[in-house]
Amino acid sequence: MTSAKIDISSTRNFWNNLLQWSIQFQYAVILYPQQIAQYPFGAFPQRIAVGNKKLKLKAPYFQSLKDYLKTHPKRSIYGYLGYDLKNELEKLESGNYSIIDWEPMGFFEPTCVITIENHELTIESDDLEYYQNEIQRFIKQKKTNLYTKPSIENLKSWTSKSEYINTVNQLRQHIEEGDIYEINYCINFSANVTNFEAIQVFQNLSNNSPAPFASFLKIGNQYIISASPERFIKLKNDKIISQPIKGTAKRGKTKEEDTANKKSLIESEKERAENMMIVDLVRNDLSKSAETATVKVEEMFGIYSFQQVHQMISTISAIKKKEMHSVDIIKNAFPMGSMTGAPKISAMQLIEKYENIKRNVFSGSIGYFKGENEFDFNVLIRSIYYDEQSKKLNYQVGSAITFDSDAEAEYEECLLKAMAIEKTLGLI
Repeated sequence: MTSAKIDISSTRNFWNNLLQWSIQFQYAVILYPQQIAQYPFGAFPQRIAVGNKKLKLKAPYFQSLKDYLKTHPKRSIYGYLGYDLKNELEKLESGNYSIIDWEPMGFFEPTCVITIENHELTIESDDLEYYQNEIQRFIKQKKTNLYTKPSIENLKSWTSKSEYINTVNQLRQHIEEGDIYEINYCINFSANVTNFEAIQVFQNLSNNSPAPFASFLKIGNQYIISASPERFIKLKNDKIISQPIKGTAKRGKTKEEDTANKKSLIESEKERAENMMIVDLVRNDLSKSAETATVKVEEMFGIYSFQQVHQMISTISAIKKKEMHSVDIIKNAFPMGSMTGAPKISAMQLIEKYENIKRNVFSGSIGYFKGENEFDFNVLIRSIYYDEQSKKLNYQVGSAITFDSDAEAEYEECLLKAMAIEKTLGLI
């Protein structure tokens, strides 16, 4: 690809216009980092990738992806990894009901990539002149971007509060018996929806819940609209980074209450224990791909504040083995421990037993490969999933269950995490 730059310092509404422009393509990924001050190792770049050519991947998907990258080592690709890829890594299954069916993995080759940095827009494409003219024309248009609230019908919570509390108590019994130490238990909400303008919903969710790993994905008729605060895994210059989130406290209504809630999170033995267990799991996952003695905890129990919640985030790094392929690094860490629990396989077996909906892409990942030796992927949480053909929508939220968990408090945490989505959809 060749590239060109456009100065956008005096161009109003260019970002909103670019978002509207991107939706015409069959495949699109939008990365929109916000609230990134002092975030360790940075966030996503602000970027749009569009195209009409999907990769022809097949099972086993990780091997198929690896074969593609070996054949095209300098090409960039964008897409998603679904949670159910776990089934080709271990003897696991996904038999629960599915609201929206997703392929386990989906990537596309972009025909145009747009990156925004320092009031400058960089366009990369093999057809540079066409896209340069098209984008310059589009970003200068004066458009009125009024939010059209989706029409939601048949909103359904798949797990009642009493069912949730009963399940948490059963999971605590598994912990007491030594089957697991911790598990991420999630609940689902679904609805039928009309007047769903995916880009508008993404813009509104980004305003309601700005996040460093926010993303939008369009794969044909299916959409993911995400306000993810969490990085799954990154590889750059042979350094691997993973940043699991475990530990949540709500924002206070006053400055004093907010400070007190943050202090309570920092000092919570329960939240620190949750975080530490997942840090140990991630260290073990990265060690499979790392040079000896290079796995390092860069930050433990870091507290970062977002619009709805304070989060406890730890950062683990490693130097990759020379012979280790980038896809194998992801395989060795997938799915992310923050969304399973520990030990990982036992936790995933119990997730299948106790959750009543197939996760599909929830707790999977959106991201990109920049050539064969660089990638960055988020964790698909705080996200809306939509199928344009069936007009179905769903979203899932969860929390980490340990033996010390209070079931009612965990349920309230789930509802807290769903607030930005429900506000965006006009449900609250």
